[in-house]
Amino acid sequence: MEQNVRVIPFKLIHETDGASEIPKGVKLIQAPNIWKETKGKGVTVAVLDTGCDTTHPDLRERIIGGRNFTNDDRGNPDLYLDYNGHGTHVSGTIAAQLNNKGVAGVAPEANLLIVKVLNKQGSGQYDWIIKGIHYAIEQKADIISMSLGGPNDVPELHQAIKKAVDQNILVVCAAGNEGDGDEATDEFAFPGSYNEVISVGAIDLERRSSKFSNSHNEIDVVAPGEGILSTYLNGRYATLSGTSMAAPHVSGALALIKDIANRQFERNLSEPELYAQLIKRTIPLGYSPKLEGNGLIYLTVPEHLANIFDLEFKAMLFI
Repeated sequence: MEQNVRVIPFKLIHETDGASEIPKGVKLIQAPNIWKETKGKGVTVAVLDTGCDTTHPDLRERIIGGRNFTNDDRGNPDLYLDYNGHGTHVSGTIAAQLNNKGVAGVAPEANLLIVKVLNKQGSGQYDWIIKGIHYAIEQKADIISMSLGGPNDVPELHQAIKKAVDQNILVVCAAGNEGDGDEATDEFAFPGSYNEVISVGAIDLERRSSKFSNSHNEIDVVAPGEGILSTYLNGRYATLSGTSMAAPHVSGALALIKDIANRQFERNLSEPELYAQLIKRTIPLGYSPKLEGNGLIYLTVPEHLANIFDLEFKAMLFI
């Protein structure tokens, strides 16, 4: 197939040799406030992207394996190194380990399965994406994170995503950066526009809707996507902006939610049930649903609201 899938366009703001902080985006969604309950241990997130800097000190202990489906390194399937930077940045937002240096991800003890489906130019064939999804299914990933997209609705891609969801895998996708800030106009990118995925729009660190974030009726939630500090190539760190940066906040949040919810209900929840647990942990920001969906992912909700939701949810299970 023609190479017309790319990393969701992003802006590199700053690159640095060192860092020592919990990124503001991770704090904004309240992740550190529930690390006493879980850090995502045992939950596997498959990152379908440009690969990863597998030697990065904040990531190397979180990576459990991977596969290369691109033409980089002569197509060697065992080399899933990142020559672009995008995949390493996304991976860090999800699960950079908490080691009192560098940065920390939303779920700092989650596992990362690196599925390289975009090459060093940040470009990939639809076949690569589809094979990557099937690989993530075979490896029994819990969550698939995709900060990539293209303009075409490809039935084979849609079917692969449906298969993943049928296997109770949560599929998180960046909404896209073709937005104009006008809720009256729709901008679509795939796979982020499919109903089966969790489509993530972007806000800035002041909770303002990002002008570049796509708007349409399939937006599910928003997360921080401007000025996001995370891991980068050669053991470095970088600050990037884009819905590419928003999506991994939700992927990491779902790793935490899945661990908490499964223990709370004493069983493995289905994909729709876990989606409901995600939506439970959102707060509206006052924008159109086309821009913010259900609102900002916010991992600490008022206890009385959580209790009401859980009572309703448990009642639903016995209907």
